[in-house]
Amino acid sequence: MAEYRVDDLARAAGTTVGNVRVYQDRDLLPPPIRHGRVALYSEAHLARLRLILGLLDRGYTFAQIRELISAWESGRDLGDLLGLEQVLTQPWTDEAPQRIPYAELKAEFGPHATPDTFKRLERLGVFKRDGSGVLVRSPRLLNTGRELLAAGVPMAAVLDLAERVQRQTNQLAALFVQMVEDHVLPSRATGWTPSAEEVPELTDRAAQLRPLAQAAVSAFLSRSMSHELSNWIVDRFGPLLHQHETTRRGGGH
Repeated sequence: MAEYRVDDLARAAGTTVGNVRVYQDRDLLPPPIRHGRVALYSEAHLARLRLILGLLDRGYTFAQIRELISAWESGRDLGDLLGLEQVLTQPWTDEAPQRIPYAELKAEFGPHATPDTFKRLERLGVFKRDGSGVLVRSPRLLNTGRELLAAGVPMAAVLDLAERVQRQTNQLAALFVQMVEDHVLPSRATGWTPSAEEVPELTDRAAQLRPLAQAAVSAFLSRSMSHELSNWIVDRFGPLLHQHETTRRGGGH
């Protein structure tokens, strides 16, 4: 299991060391494990931190988050709970964030490095300003943007496409979550929360959803791209190919 110093933990979760300290002071985040003078955090701490950040983004207060966590933990095994938190909140990607100087990124983007462009990229979650540097949360997305710009696609069009794709993927994610809610979890009409015995099974089910969702979306996207490209080729070049074939046959006679 990975171990983190406080600055590494904050970076991995996309927050600041100051925020980590605040969450610990508010009894939202368990204290680190101490080895002499060294304080280390585990994957369980990272999972809890991401859960806290997600709840804060949804408008929960510190007091509400503390009550939710306390109610959830009451009478349940903490190890099982944190295992479920880790499965539900860890990123669905093997990408490792990268830190680069802000001046370097600005120089690379050149005339595209406008305040509006960078604000839109931050809203998309591609990177986050961190002092004089930038924490690139998704190097793949950043590299995709570079390739599209190099191919001649205007920056505005790249950002518009990224925002539209994100809206669509958010909808897809909501569909999968709703499927779990409707068909995997017991009815919540009775106020159900998982017991200590049910948490490990729920954790396994949540973990199984990841590859299934990714495989389904990848397969459908591949089919859709093939279909759309075939139609585009026919619409764009079909008349020209037909004219060429007619000319070739006429010349043969």
